[in-house]
Amino acid sequence: MNELIQVERNIDLVYGGGSIGLMGLISQLVFGGGRHVIGVIPKPLMPREIIGESVGEVQTVTDMHQRKAEMARQADAFIALPGGYGTLDVLMEVITWAQLGIHDKPVGLLNVDGYYNSLLSFIDNAVNEGFIAPDARHIIVSAHTAQDLMCKLEDVVAA
Repeated sequence: MNELIQVERNIDLVYGGGSIGLMGLISQLVFGGGRHVIGVIPKPLMPREIIGESVGEVQTVTDMHQRKAEMARQADAFIALPGGYGTLDVLMEVITWAQLGIHDKPVGLLNVDGYYNSLLSFIDNAVNEGFIAPDARHIIVSAHTAQDLMCKLEDVVAA
């Protein structure tokens, strides 16, 4: 993801607080580009997810539930990068919260190299089988590039 997107569009970052992996890299790029970075991390995960110095503001919380709630409270939108169980956990929760009307913030998937194709197919099948309402399918916006995703999320906000 190009750090210029955040800097050019005056976008700050609220994320899971780690200094490793994709999110560690994104936090460094966004912070280095002059934007505000807030990392929200459960205290028990700090030894595993923060290696070396973190950037920006680090907020420690008690557990994963508080982490997700605090990230959701501070964020204007949600973007899932390719990731594992933790990413899917947060993604499904914010989608569910949108479906229930708990928030009206856009939810985006950065579908790099088709990483989320299987998940999107699963969701489309759940719509076809009647487990997810067709209106709820539109909660998720996806794109293959960061720039395309940002444009789509901006369109959702403008609508």
